[in-house]
This record gives sequence, C-alpha cells and structure tokens, in this order.
Amino acid sequence: MGPKLTRGQVSSWLLAGDPAVRWQVLRDLEDASPWAVQRERDRVAKEGWAARLLSRQDPGGTWAGGLYGPKWKSTTYTMLSLRDLGLSHKNRKARAACALLLDEGMCSDGGIDYPSRGRAETCITGMVLSILSYFRYDDQRLDTVAAHLLEQQMPDGGWNCQRPQGATHASMHTTISVLEGLRLYERHRRRRAGAIRSAQSRGREFLLQHRLFRSHRTGEVIKRDFVRLSHPPRWHYDVLRALDYFQEVDAPRDERLSDAISLLVKKRRPDGRWNLEHRFPGKVFFEMERPGMPSRWNTLRALRVLRWWER
Repeated sequence: MGPKLTRGQVSSWLLAGDPAVRWQVLRDLEDASPWAVQRERDRVAKEGWAARLLSRQDPGGTWAGGLYGPKWKSTTYTMLSLRDLGLSHKNRKARAACALLLDEGMCSDGGIDYPSRGRAETCITGMVLSILSYFRYDDQRLDTVAAHLLEQQMPDGGWNCQRPQGATHASMHTTISVLEGLRLYERHRRRRAGAIRSAQSRGREFLLQHRLFRSHRTGEVIKRDFVRLSHPPRWHYDVLRALDYFQEVDAPRDERLSDAISLLVKKRRPDGRWNLEHRFPGKVFFEMERPGMPSRWNTLRALRVLRWWER
C-alpha cells in the first residue's frame, strides 16, 4: 500500500488527475474561488475523459448508434458519464443528445423508455430526467416526466421498475436513480418544489430504514455489490453513491447513516485513498480507472462525504 499520505499529498494526487476530478476537488475539498473552479471546469470539454467521449458521438447525435443499448456505450450511459464529469450544460453535442433522448423516449404514460411504448421504465425515467435536468433542457415535457415519477412512488417511499410486474417492495437501484433525477429537476427546473422535496424525503427515509445497505428485517447485507465501491455506477446502487446523494442535498444528519459511514472509513487504504473495488461487465469506449487500484473518483467522493458528515 505504501506509506500514509498526508492530506496535502492526497489532494495533490487528486489534482494530478483528469480535469473532471480536479474541478470537483477544488470546489468540494479545497474551497477554491469560483473563478478557479470554473477555469478548471472549462477544461472538461477540451481534454481528458469528457473530450474523449464527445469525440465518439455519432453524426446523428447518438453514441454507439443507440439510445439505451449497447451498454455501456449508448447515449444514455454516455450522457450519465458526461453529467458526472461536469460537462457544461451549454455544450452543443450534449444538448443535441438531450433532444433525442426526450423525443424518442417519451411514453404515453408520461415516463421514458427505449423504444418508446405505452408504459415507461422507472429506472430509465429517473436517469434520463437527471440528464435532461442537469443540462437544463427547457421543455415542458420534463414536468410531465417528473409528475410520472411522483405517481410511481410506492407506499414504502421508494421506487421499483418491477412494480408493473407485481413488485410490492421498492428497489434500492431504482430509488437512487429516481432520487438523483428529482434532485436535479428540483434544482434546475423549479416546478412543484414542495411535492418534489416531499417525494425525495420519503425516498431517503426508505434508504435510511435499510441503513443504506441492510435488510430491514434481518439486518444482513442486502447484496454484496451494495458495499463495493464502483464507478461509474451505471444503473447500480451502492453505499457511496447513496452517501454522495445525501451530502449533495445536505440531508439532515441521521444516526442510521452511521453504518454506511463506518463502512466507508474502514475501506480507506492505509495511505489515505480508496480503491476502485468493482466494475460492471460490458463494453466501454475506454476505462477511466483500473479495478483494484487507488481511484481518484472514489477518493474524491469519499472525502467529500466525510467532510459533510463531520461538519
């Protein structure tokens, strides 16, 4: 593992990474000036991971010729990555893709699926709402999509894409995707704020009842992947993704988060960094980081979660 790194050395290591990591480190860990953060963020579209993804866009505005497949090279999953990398909402290539995602995915029930059918798929709806909201795509149909997600919330507070097939208990996977979508919709669209906040609060309560990764009946770990730190998460849930959402909305401190926080602390390497523990199989344009090695993404996210928690 090597010698323990000081906080400054960990920051220097993070700042030696991709522009997408650097601007978030400056904003979330270094308290840099807005000017310095924006100067670094402007590099995202010009160099590094985001620039490489943008260069792979098809002439028609898609990636890999598809809107949702092939995974993980399709338009939906590439746009999720560009969202997380912090690409400017003004980017023309991304906005062209937003139009395709909405026009081709809108279903008659108000949600999103590919190909568009009468009944939407809730996970996809949450993910696409997050993309469209992040890129500030101005279309009244976003309000319809958000309303559809409010209608799909289950009695236990979460969401499940298998509800039409008879599911009676919410899914952690679906719930985190919907929560991220509603968070960005609330921030950038600013419609039905009270209902959107209430739905997120109920969704967070569902996760808290499971202490973010435990069965509410037995206390056992629900699924091994929930406690492995992955990036990009794709449609999958894990504790770091959930904790990052909690810190992003500055949720009230709750003791039921303590198990997940303790787990995160235990996963810290002796040198002060966090590994990329897992990646989901499937074709990609390129690997951002290597599994089993120190991860700038996971280290950045873990440090900002702990900073929020300790504050």
